[in-house]
Amino acid sequence: MAYPRRRARSRPTDLILGEETGSINVIRRLRSGRQATGPLALALSLSACATYNDRVEAPVRAFEAGDFVAAEAMFQDVASPGSPFLSSAEAGTSAFVGGDFDRALDLLHGAEDAVREVEERAVIGEEAITEDLLSLVINEGQKAYVGEGYERVMLHSMLGMCYLAQGAPDDVLVEARRVDQLLTAEEQLFDADYQAGGLGHLLSAIAYELVGKPGEAFIDYKRMLEKGVGGELTTSALRRLGARLGRLDELDLSEEGEAVPRDWPSVVLVGGLGMGPVKREIRIDVPIDGGVFAWAVPEFDGGTSPASALDVVLPGRSMRVRASEVENVAAVAEQNLKDRIAWLAVRSAVRGLLKRQAAEQLRKNSDTEWLALAMDVFTIASERADLRTWRTLPQRWVAARIFLPPGEDVALELATDAGAAVELGSFRLEREETMFILARALQSGITAHVIGGEKLAAPSPQATQASNPSQPASGTPAPKP
Repeated sequence: MAYPRRRARSRPTDLILGEETGSINVIRRLRSGRQATGPLALALSLSACATYNDRVEAPVRAFEAGDFVAAEAMFQDVASPGSPFLSSAEAGTSAFVGGDFDRALDLLHGAEDAVREVEERAVIGEEAITEDLLSLVINEGQKAYVGEGYERVMLHSMLGMCYLAQGAPDDVLVEARRVDQLLTAEEQLFDADYQAGGLGHLLSAIAYELVGKPGEAFIDYKRMLEKGVGGELTTSALRRLGARLGRLDELDLSEEGEAVPRDWPSVVLVGGLGMGPVKREIRIDVPIDGGVFAWAVPEFDGGTSPASALDVVLPGRSMRVRASEVENVAAVAEQNLKDRIAWLAVRSAVRGLLKRQAAEQLRKNSDTEWLALAMDVFTIASERADLRTWRTLPQRWVAARIFLPPGEDVALELATDAGAAVELGSFRLEREETMFILARALQSGITAHVIGGEKLAAPSPQATQASNPSQPASGTPAPKP
């Protein structure tokens, strides 16, 4: 930013916002009283700025109500200022949950493009540069948002699910490898061991099974077991693949459950529960001698969910299989933020100190008391925590797998433990086929999309009325996975 040539005579200083970078710049106070109102005007404008949560209130409300088309359009409009990553990620999630997987891929890849440089630096171990304490801005929200570490990991899991819906297992594996790279970099940066990456490992394991590499899938399931995610889904998969590969001796698992014939098809559910965590502001404004000291950092709430569990229901077979948790997004987000909070707190404190010093200088050198008061207002209004976060992620990801006899008709439903349910219809699966259900449980109900399988025509009303609900379904009962 260029400034006019100044006279040699000393003048008091003002603090203003740099035009291009949002950095703190100290310039000389102009003689004109009208021009000296700059700090007050800036303070008022900053205090009037809506937070990210305010800006996305309408699209979040539309998303939770199940109007994903409207949510997508609104997210692209209101979330874009200062954050092409969030604009594309929120809109892409809306398209994904709405079942438009092609559109979701385009948008999510747009989010990837927005943070590609940061990801590359993270993978080679240089992300700490982005946390440089010298990158002082008026407030954290002035910086371009490149996502929290866990959000960039989740981005590639979302891309993997889009490719799974398109029947592209090789592309799923590319995204799963990126998940592992970014998660490893994040854990090394903060010397932490996140209970994260379960969704990425699950997608990788499923993709390896689809391309005929059960040994690689076995490794992914073992990593899920080590992380303590996946529950019965993980242990059942390890028993099944361990028996096939002759590697059961590597597992410390009890011998339970029936063996699944190798040619039996399966139904795989991957579902999101509720809405992910929201950032709130923790702030302290302390009146001190000579001005005000302001300090602000974010914290996460725990997210919200209309239910704690999601089940696959086979009413004709009297089966109900509960999905296991594979990724707790809210818990990982909170831990990831805690690892960064010290850096954020130090930066906030340094900014507060600089603003206080500027206010003191004004009081010493200015004959106008209101100008110093305006600086106090500026200090309070400008120190804001960055509340931007990927709002449309779920609170948790859950998954289940059910193996069924080939060629038989099966009716499928999804239900939560809170009473919400949706009928998916009746299907017939061929030998070794894998059918996927991608679902999301929100306050408005369950949204689900079925990929694969042969959907059968609904029975006529007469046939439905004549059926006897108490009569057991014919055929071999499906073993629990």
